[in-house]
Amino acid sequence: SFDAIAQRLWHTFQHLADQGPYAVVAHSLGGVLTRAALGVESVLHPHHVVMLGTPNQPPRLAPLAWKLPPFQWFTGQCGLNLTCPQFYRQLPQLSTPYTIVAGTGGPRGPLSPFGNEVNDGVVALKETYMTAQDSVVQVPVWHTFMMNHPQVQKIVVAALGSQAD
Repeated sequence: SFDAIAQRLWHTFQHLADQGPYAVVAHSLGGVLTRAALGVESVLHPHHVVMLGTPNQPPRLAPLAWKLPPFQWFTGQCGLNLTCPQFYRQLPQLSTPYTIVAGTGGPRGPLSPFGNEVNDGVVALKETYMTAQDSVVQVPVWHTFMMNHPQVQKIVVAALGSQAD
């Protein structure tokens, strides 16, 4: 379940914090799980979080995917949470510095579920914002492969390097 995964992630963050300063780089749902895990008061927070293609707002494709039994079976509570605006309303904001990277290489036009809106093929650009004040780094990549793109890797290194003491 989502809660069990977030709890395991919390334990991992605790272990990392015991060893010294740490950072988190999370892709997609991993960013949502990171927000949930870091919402627990007693965890020592990372010095920076980088979210790659994380849907920080309810993604429009989730309700469509949820109608497919294989998606329901495979994703369980995690997939259901993505369809629920109430889940997102209660999800903690990050209180640590963070960088959001969004892909912009997804399809646009009359046949796209995104219309002409900028997207990465899975998550729309506007769905990556946690707050209206966020400055989202945009890269012309697809959702599934963004972490492998050299430009994204440079952005991650730069974001983490800017926080180094």
